Amino acid sequence: MKKVIVAALLVVGITAFAQEKEGRRAGREKLTSEQKVDYQVKKLTKDLDLSEKQAKDVKALVTKQVAKREAKKAEMQELKAKKREEMKAQREAEQAAVSADMKKILTAEQYAKWEKNREEKKESIKEKMAERKEKRQLKNLPESK
Repeated sequence: MKKVIVAALLVVGITAFAQEKEGRRAGREKLTSEQKVDYQVKKLTKDLDLSEKQAKDVKALVTKQVAKREAKKAEMQELKAKKREEMKAQREAEQAAVSADMKKILTAEQYAKWEKNREEKKESIKEKMAERKEKRQLKNLPESK
């Protein structure tokens, strides 16, 4: 009897944790800078019982903080994009170098066949990536009841 109860609890526990989790911020809309400031000021006013003057001063400080955060976020996104471009240029340069080396080593016929195989692999990878992207998009669609 104990084994049956333990097994049942184990099954219930496992299925509870196996449920699909949504992202941390799923279902939330993005707030504007002003909305973020207002939200933080209201929360601090309520939590700390601030006077109007204190709330005004806190709002000025929070506005500065939010502006700094937004600027830093934009800077990080710009760095990410720049790094991505650099990596792409580096990858393309490496591929060109490999291609040039293969052209020296292989005959014209072998090189053409190698290039063809390489292009086919690229297309295959692109198709797989498109399928994965489509699956992700379908998975993230809200279910209609």
